Amino acid sequence: MSELVDAAGEFLLARSAVDDDRFLRDFASMSAFGATPAGGLEREAATPPHGAVRRWLAAWLEDRGFTVCRDRIGNMFGLVELNPDAPYVVVGSHTDSQPRGGRFDGAYGVLAAAHAVSRVCRHYRDTSAVPAVNLAVVDWFNEEGSRFKPSMMGSAVLTGKLDLDVALDTADTSGTTVRTALAAIGELGQLDVFDDAELPSAYVEIHIEQGRILDKQGIDIGLVTSTWAANKYEIAVVGAQAHTGATDMADRQDALYAAAKAVVAVRELADRYPEGRIHTSCGQLTVLPNSPVVVAREVRMHVDLRSPSSHILAEADAHLQQQFAEIAVTANVKFETRHAHVWKANFYHQSGVDLAQAAVRDLGFSSREIRTRAGHDSTNMKDIVPSIMLFVPSVDGISHAEQEFTEDRDLLNGVDLVAEILFRLTRGHALGGDHLDWNSLT
Repeated sequence: MSELVDAAGEFLLARSAVDDDRFLRDFASMSAFGATPAGGLEREAATPPHGAVRRWLAAWLEDRGFTVCRDRIGNMFGLVELNPDAPYVVVGSHTDSQPRGGRFDGAYGVLAAAHAVSRVCRHYRDTSAVPAVNLAVVDWFNEEGSRFKPSMMGSAVLTGKLDLDVALDTADTSGTTVRTALAAIGELGQLDVFDDAELPSAYVEIHIEQGRILDKQGIDIGLVTSTWAANKYEIAVVGAQAHTGATDMADRQDALYAAAKAVVAVRELADRYPEGRIHTSCGQLTVLPNSPVVVAREVRMHVDLRSPSSHILAEADAHLQQQFAEIAVTANVKFETRHAHVWKANFYHQSGVDLAQAAVRDLGFSSREIRTRAGHDSTNMKDIVPSIMLFVPSVDGISHAEQEFTEDRDLLNGVDLVAEILFRLTRGHALGGDHLDWNSLT
């Protein structure tokens, strides 16, 4: 065990090779729940593998003195009260995955949080100092949004962006609701751990980058300064069911034909703008009745538009809606928007970026500022409390796939950094409310 001293003569949090070994062993154990033969995960929200990893995590936390509880949307918290009169700093991510997803996305951030908090608590057990804040690890429910839409559901409910009952009544493609699925795995809580009357004083999240910037440039840490804007919505292309052989072509209202043209329009929308100004995708289609001898009566689609500029996003979205209207006339169908999930481009709190930058410098890591194209639970949390978002490198930028990978060295650097940031917050380094609106600057 050793302690380092920063340039100002203050002690950095003690750490050791034993800590590193324990983290890597625990990460291997966590990655076994829902593991696929190719090294990824099948651990969608509120499925049995998700319930199993939650039970493992709860036992890990309780064995180390955390108080574990779930709120009414299934967010799981591990609380450590260090000062009864102080607020909480929350740190974490999510343990659910995409189908055939990677083992690092989200889960790394939860375990890094747990180890970092445990390390800070060890320091205070060995001293008589009284920390300025309490600490809480969070595993957010349904961040991925692959089984239940929208994504980032647990943090959206906690921050008031999504109604609790609307979320609980949301069903997957088989008709199972969030409420039923959470109850089935024992993760449906009965209380609000945090509410408007007692919000956390800050939020911290670390995640793999899910991009190539850090990996290509050989940089240890990404300091997230702002988010891209996103418009995500489900549309239904509604036609009329008919016989594929007997129905005249001119009489058809083929929803699948119209949906195919819409998928192409979504992809080609990105080509209207310079590289990196907008990303578009159609990630999911459900065809009804999906019979080989029936003209489709309905296709349900999930459309995803993202841009660093809210203005460009709005312009692109308007153009796409015009194209949908033209396709509807050509194919004699209707386009209906069923659900939407939207967030604007916004900055993270500069005081948080500054605090993280100071810790990075004192730990001897390299870093750069970076924007996040993906949504994270911090996207919601930064709008109600000062928040810090951090990235570690992703090899080749692969994510939401079994080939997702981050080197051990980078994983361990991230744990050290989160622990140091939390340690400084417990010593009274406050984050100010200097949240900025990106839309006013682009």
